[in-house]
Amino acid sequence: MPGPELQGRKLSRSFGGLVLLGALLVVAGLVGLVYTEVATLTSMLLFGWLLLIGGLIGLLHAIQSRDTDYFWLGVVVAALYIAAGVVVIRHPHGTAEALTMFAALLFLTGGVFRLVGSVVVRGPQFGWTLLQGAFGLLLGLLVLFDWPHSSLYVLGLFFSLALLFDGLGLIGIGVGGRRIVSLVSDQMAAEARPDKPSEEDQNQSKK
Repeated sequence: MPGPELQGRKLSRSFGGLVLLGALLVVAGLVGLVYTEVATLTSMLLFGWLLLIGGLIGLLHAIQSRDTDYFWLGVVVAALYIAAGVVVIRHPHGTAEALTMFAALLFLTGGVFRLVGSVVVRGPQFGWTLLQGAFGLLLGLLVLFDWPHSSLYVLGLFFSLALLFDGLGLIGIGVGGRRIVSLVSDQMAAEARPDKPSEEDQNQSKK
């Protein structure tokens, strides 16, 4: 069984890997914020490949369980995933326009519901809900009025911001984890050597 120091080094390397991954995501997010059109196209292609791979995996799973009652349902769902993935990969710009319109409508409906709900209910979070509703309504209108040109940058902007904040979160977890591991390792090392005098005791004895 590995000792505490070896386990501490392994944990420290693991958290260091999280920091490295977070830094890569932050860099990718910053690049995406600069080149939003490229980020939009990249996100659409990634989305299409995820649908295609998920459909193929679902199809294989359905074939393996062909003796069950849900075989044809699994085949139909997998075929829909595969078809959607092929469409997204072949027509990323058209998919981006459709998803941007859908996002704008979601912002509009969510903003209207929050505005109406905050005015009708007037709960303890009235001001915050009213602000959220107004922001969602304004964002939806801005995206909708600039459509289809907004489809070139809206999804890429959201995708890049998600990468940026996920990367910052991983960096925070990695740095905090390495500090905790270092503190615990130092404490365990100090407890393992109780008879060794500290530097303060050594200085006092010299005086």
